Amino acid sequence: MRDRPVTLAAITGAHGLTGEVRLKLFGEGAASLKRYRAFNDSTLNVEKLKDDGKGGAIARFAEVTDRTGAEKLRGTALTVARSAMPPLEPGEYYHADLLGLPAVSTEGEALGECVAVDNFGAGDVLEIKRPDGKRFMVPMRVEAVPEWTDERIVIEAAYAA
Repeated sequence: MRDRPVTLAAITGAHGLTGEVRLKLFGEGAASLKRYRAFNDSTLNVEKLKDDGKGGAIARFAEVTDRTGAEKLRGTALTVARSAMPPLEPGEYYHADLLGLPAVSTEGEALGECVAVDNFGAGDVLEIKRPDGKRFMVPMRVEAVPEWTDERIVIEAAYAA
């Protein structure tokens, strides 16, 4: 497991006059963020965090005391170290763990590198960039991706054609 920063949310703007910020969440809701008290290598320390009722959250950081300070944070990604995240059950994965992994076919052919994990509503889809720069997408289902480890992603050859 690579211990790189994982983005869990982004600040989209100020909320009110006292330094609160609005968050766009990339995880499973505001409740999943509450386990973390600090973000960005402890440069932003959470004082208050609540669900906004619209799929996002409202946060107050100790370092931000007014609207001007909150507005300056617009666009800031909130990250934690991968090692600070909860352990996974077998068959589960974090998107961040897949990004950058080499992809090979079930026949051993090097296919490229995972450059994105998207979800358009029917489940996760991996985007693989081939060595020639062309890209293809494959659903993250066992029939298409029978195996993945910290070292590589194995894609059923029929899906890589």
